[in-house]
Amino acid sequence: QVQLVESGGGLVQAGGSLRLSCAASGRTVSTNVMGWFRQAPGKEREFVTAISWSGVTTDYSDSVKGRFTISRDNAKNTMYLQMNSLIPEDTAVYYCVASTRGTILRHDYAYAYWGQGTQVTVSS
Repeated sequence: QVQLVESGGGLVQAGGSLRLSCAASGRTVSTNVMGWFRQAPGKEREFVTAISWSGVTTDYSDSVKGRFTISRDNAKNTMYLQMNSLIPEDTAVYYCVASTRGTILRHDYAYAYWGQGTQVTVSS
């Protein structure tokens, strides 16, 4: 089993930045692709970004491309999401996810492990 714990969420003004972290523990050797999903109030959960085990391959949703950067430090079993130029539409609960698959997919069913989520609120 793998446990994922997010941190770094909070309240920020539009145009500001936040950095989320996701610490993995347990049977981390089974994890491969990692990523982030988010869910805003009254909306469906959506894919944000994902990164391959090596960090060489990444994928971003159109809504965050150019503003968000995903990275990981496998030695620390930690993944990061740097969020810049935040807008109110980024307000959501952000979930860290991990997959045993080696291919980046945007479907939530591809990710076996989920964190509890961290709230990000962007004020206008």
